[in-house]
Amino acid sequence: MPGVDQILSAIVQQGADELRLVADENPVVLAAGVARRFTMAATPDPTLRQLLGELLNAERAHQLENAGHLQLEHHPKGLGRFGVAFTLGPGGRLSATFLRSAQGFPGGEAASARTAAAPSVAEPPATTHPALPPLGLTPRLLELGEKAAELRASDIHLADGQPTYFRVDGRLQRVAGAREGVNEHLQLDAVARAKILAGHALEFGVELESRQRLRVSVYRMETGLAAAVRLLPRTAPSLEELNLPVPLADLADVPHGLVLVCGASGAGKSTTLAALCRRALERRSVVLLTLEDPVEFALVPTAQSVARQRQVGRDVPDFVVGLREALRADPDVIMVGELRDTETIRLALTAAETGHLVLASLHSGSAAGCIERVIDAYPPEQRSSVRTQLAEALRAVVVQQLLPRARGGGRVVALEVLRATHAVANVVREGKTAQIATLLQAGKREGMLSLERCLADYVHAGVVSEATARASANDRDSLAMYLAK
Repeated sequence: MPGVDQILSAIVQQGADELRLVADENPVVLAAGVARRFTMAATPDPTLRQLLGELLNAERAHQLENAGHLQLEHHPKGLGRFGVAFTLGPGGRLSATFLRSAQGFPGGEAASARTAAAPSVAEPPATTHPALPPLGLTPRLLELGEKAAELRASDIHLADGQPTYFRVDGRLQRVAGAREGVNEHLQLDAVARAKILAGHALEFGVELESRQRLRVSVYRMETGLAAAVRLLPRTAPSLEELNLPVPLADLADVPHGLVLVCGASGAGKSTTLAALCRRALERRSVVLLTLEDPVEFALVPTAQSVARQRQVGRDVPDFVVGLREALRADPDVIMVGELRDTETIRLALTAAETGHLVLASLHSGSAAGCIERVIDAYPPEQRSSVRTQLAEALRAVVVQQLLPRARGGGRVVALEVLRATHAVANVVREGKTAQIATLLQAGKREGMLSLERCLADYVHAGVVSEATARASANDRDSLAMYLAK
């Protein structure tokens, strides 16, 4: 089949291992996840199908039409073995991903076409790679998940040949006698395994019959495979259920602007964003569109609102493309799972300026650090104009941590909340972020809260220990001042 095989031959000569073809887009070529330069015109749907030839024959096209995704193996002469994933996106948009694996596909079937197993849940599990869902979870993982839920664990950590751990209230607990690896817990298909063996992490979400939802990340390490499994409730919690130290409900009622939720990994940013989205759906009449990697909480539409959840890697290639498309989808609220790069930040600011409420997360430990991180994402010559843009669009910055309770029994959310008052906007515009700490201390009436005051309040109430508060503070001198009051 000369068409696509000629392209595969060219990318192999370049040392690349992945080819992505999407109707009406330029092909993308990658080597170990890094894009390689490849000059080729965009391929309209008819041209793409002609290029694929017998690889997507009438029978397979029919299977793809019915299932929405199709996986098979392809053996072009002299080029080794490729896993192929076809998917039909919104509007029937065809995409084909070719992944080369010199080591073959452990646990995979013989070279033959097959459709991916249809999920038994309303929302199909997905990964960072289009149309590569796992085949399923083993009874052992289901049993382990139930045990973790009983202990109120937030995560399960698995690794080939190593003990299994639960994370309970932020601390790791070894599971007695459990040394099974990833293969004993997850049934991954051939193409998914090949992607992991090529050095790419694989992420997906799946819902259990118990209505528990799991977010799974599988990756390769020196001695085999490892996986982190996050336990989540099926639906988004309410803001009231989060027991936050200050109310945030009004942030979901803002007609337009940018709300940033910050913190380290595992600090509960996604949970807070989901709760804000739920509030917007329940209290307003909106179209809410989310971009997530992966989808974690199901957002339930209401009689007056609709929710459109899109998963990066499954429904859309990346956050940048998702945001560009979102601006044409008539949303009122856009939730972005993570602002990862300059272009994503730029598009989020544009959306916030053009009449949308944008809720997004960012990795930062303080409100001032969050603002500086947004500004520093741009080249120096653009930062002045970006400060002005951010000063106009910003509505609030929420920074959070999850801390163990002093007497056990779970964790508590510590917050820093910066509201975009006129004074805050001036500080952002003029680049005087060092003054934000002072504005936080003086902004209680406007609903502001410094992290140190929040920590001191928790210590006074006996909620967290003084040692925990000191270890968590950004400014220990400020914390000591609040503790002395």
